[in-house]
Amino acid sequence: MRALLVVNPAATTTSARTRDVLIHALASEMKLDAITTEYRGHARDLAQQAAESGDVELVVSLGGDGTVNEIVNGLLHRGPEPDRLPRLAVVPGGSTNVFARALGLPNDPVEATGMILDALSERRERTVGLGLAAGTPGTEDEAAPSRWFTFNAGLGFDAGVVGRVEQHREQGKRSTHALYLRQAMRQFLDDPYRRHGTITLERSGEEPITGLVMSIICNTSPWTFLGNRPVYASPKASFDTGLDVLALRRMSTASVARYATQLLTSSPERGPHGKHAVSLHDLTDFTLHSKVPLPLQMDGDHLGVRTSVTFTGVRRALRVIV
Repeated sequence: MRALLVVNPAATTTSARTRDVLIHALASEMKLDAITTEYRGHARDLAQQAAESGDVELVVSLGGDGTVNEIVNGLLHRGPEPDRLPRLAVVPGGSTNVFARALGLPNDPVEATGMILDALSERRERTVGLGLAAGTPGTEDEAAPSRWFTFNAGLGFDAGVVGRVEQHREQGKRSTHALYLRQAMRQFLDDPYRRHGTITLERSGEEPITGLVMSIICNTSPWTFLGNRPVYASPKASFDTGLDVLALRRMSTASVARYATQLLTSSPERGPHGKHAVSLHDLTDFTLHSKVPLPLQMDGDHLGVRTSVTFTGVRRALRVIV
């Protein structure tokens, strides 16, 4: 078997020692090419080359969720063809590693490598669904490039938080849960639209849902982790179904305190709920429109601002080693 290992040296918990241990372990089982990324988008380019080569059977990611997202977009640049495309294996090397942990992998890279090697030996894999976001035809965002996401996306408040965190990371600060919580508070205080929502959700055959302040799109559950604590925005979300949505119509101080508490105490059986919360399960296609440009994020990567995004849940899009 020929495999490509893509290493992001800037990922939060990726070290040279971890990389060397992983290379040694994988190289003992397969023909391995290991490449360290050198610029943003490099992982996507490497995965695209691997998909087009025809002789790479496995692409291994060592990095965080951003690295995984780039690799997935490189592999699927021509669309989902799971039987033809290389399989994906994920070794967690970031600060949160939502995708890897949602697959059931340990958060420790060495332990995860051992599990992946066992899975390869036993031919264990699953074909997971993914989310696809694109510019909406007939809008000013029509030309926006399509992009795949593995675990979540967001338009509005949570994407604004992601953008703030990225700004601090560019200034040299580490990505920590404390940093996210501080920026969430600042985003809340600065958000001019938190009381009067600008987002409308449209789907075929249903009445539009208007006045939304924020919208979180989940492709799996949990939505994220705070340390070792899983946080469930849409508990029913799954790699085996379409997309789930959690949206809020209001974000007053009292409602935010209530929903934050519900998130922190959420479980696989129950997520945020209440008269200002909208929860939708297993959607295939829907569009979010906003009266004003709002920030967009996918898999924790800030993508600028949009006024209209169309989302598609694509079942059985990619084979993953688990």
